[in-house]
Amino acid sequence: MIRPLFLAMTLLAAALPSAAQSIVTPAAASAGSESSAIQGAQPADAGRRVQFLPRALFHMSGEHLSGDDEQFVWEANLGGELDFLDWGLGRATFAANYQVMLGEEFKAFDPNQGNYMLDAAGSARLGGVEVSGVFHHVSRHRSDRAIPRAVDWNMVGGRLQGKGALGVMFIDAQAQFLGVIQKSYVDYEWELDGRVRNDIVLRPGIGVLFGGNLRLVGVDGSRSRGTQIGARAEGGVRFDGQMGAVELFVAVERRIDPVTLEFGTMSWLAAGFRFLNR
Repeated sequence: MIRPLFLAMTLLAAALPSAAQSIVTPAAASAGSESSAIQGAQPADAGRRVQFLPRALFHMSGEHLSGDDEQFVWEANLGGELDFLDWGLGRATFAANYQVMLGEEFKAFDPNQGNYMLDAAGSARLGGVEVSGVFHHVSRHRSDRAIPRAVDWNMVGGRLQGKGALGVMFIDAQAQFLGVIQKSYVDYEWELDGRVRNDIVLRPGIGVLFGGNLRLVGVDGSRSRGTQIGARAEGGVRFDGQMGAVELFVAVERRIDPVTLEFGTMSWLAAGFRFLNR
């Protein structure tokens, strides 16, 4: 079940350029250029002209989590992505995200975790598909609580991404494989991640979205467990304004190692919002 789903995501990413060439409408193209939840759109001008800082994306989101665990009541994310240089045939990109988990252990909004993600990537565009080399860093911390040791890891690998429009639907698909080069406390060895997002234009400025991701994490056996599986499925509505957009969504998620110093998975339902710039 897992391998066919990931293979389908990868094939979809590879097939998007031909689909985009065959069926593209102005409404769908507009929706795609404004969608930054899946790492932004490629420039319309894919020529050889070198551009400095041609693209900057920003996102801010919050969601309420179901369940009885007092550590996991709210989640918020704040971050962005910046293209430092785009030379038409590729680009150099930096991305960052801060994630905070809030519970109700000591007060109504009690931050208990603060997690940082940094990405640096250099890519090449091959016939509409973008192939990237990626450096990925994650550092996990306990907010307002002592932590006895560092929890972090660095990974390097490759990413395949494709975008295209089918009628009024804009599709963004991505797959990546990363290997661990440094780690503290965690047992991770590699990560395989595939994700798809679809945006459908209902009328100018209003659309619906749905998609999901599947994440596999290989481990070294030191924690007496096998390959870990995480997944998320999401659906919602999107409202575009003059300077940005807001998305309202519901999601179901299975997350790997949600507690900083513990190992295991947790599942929950979530409802939330997301603000994006244009």
